[in-house]
Amino acid sequence: MRIELLQGTLDMLILKALTWGSMHGYGIAEWLERMSGTALVVEEGSLYPALHRLAKRGWVKAEWGLSENKRRAKYYTLTAEGRRQLANETKSWERFTQVVGKVLAAQQA
Repeated sequence: MRIELLQGTLDMLILKALTWGSMHGYGIAEWLERMSGTALVVEEGSLYPALHRLAKRGWVKAEWGLSENKRRAKYYTLTAEGRRQLANETKSWERFTQVVGKVLAAQQA
């Protein structure tokens, strides 16, 4: 069963993927799909604008390189600022899910 991403979560997931090392866009999408057990499938129309946005904010840097199949590809690497952003977003996400879980677990008196 596929899950639709909530607004704002894609950036955090991309930053997390890049903690595993430098990756090109297709590699990031593949990693997210694999780590989620195929529940998350990120389309190019969402992925590449997010990568450009993250680069513009200084959270990732991009460099051209050769992919595994010897094609030119842009590789993305997490910056120190990106690591700090991921830590902040992770804390916020954990707090959010904790609060939502608490509300959903509420029992009628």
